[in-house]
Amino acid sequence: MTTLPDRPNTALLVVDVQNGVVDEAPRRDEVVANINALVDRARIADVPIIWIQHSSEDLVEHSDLWHYVPELIRTDTEPLVHKHYGDSFEDTELEGLLAAVGAGHLVVTGAESDACVRSTIHGAFVRGYDVTLVADAHTTGDKTRWGAPKPEDVIAHTNLYWRFQQAPGRTAAVRPTDELDFRST
Repeated sequence: MTTLPDRPNTALLVVDVQNGVVDEAPRRDEVVANINALVDRARIADVPIIWIQHSSEDLVEHSDLWHYVPELIRTDTEPLVHKHYGDSFEDTELEGLLAAVGAGHLVVTGAESDACVRSTIHGAFVRGYDVTLVADAHTTGDKTRWGAPKPEDVIAHTNLYWRFQQAPGRTAAVRPTDELDFRST
């Protein structure tokens, strides 16, 4: 059983809210606004915020597509984790950053619901973290041409199955933005 009992703090993860990832995602503006609200609340509550940024053949570093959406502004004191795999922990410094701030509970937002968000919440859970997925602060692009369900169905399914995720000594939860108060997490 993997748990992190010596890490009582919470951290907010903002995963891959990059121009080339969310530009055509459903509810893009609503999701970005919800993430902005969570970032503001986390800053007020002095909760660490860690930004995750993906690079790939389609998201070439420093290209317009690779950059975060302009509505989300990271401060210089908030770490930016660069990654090349879906799971934000794979071959990155994320684990060390979370250990340094004593975070054992992660609040996860971002994109894409069926790719990097899913990989990250599962990766966190198996590493011993408690994980709260923010129901209305993640989205995905349309992959129906490859046989995937409609984006809205992917988002709903991700919220549904994460509610029932279980493991000894860990919790999984799904909460909407308006129910998250970092002062009580």
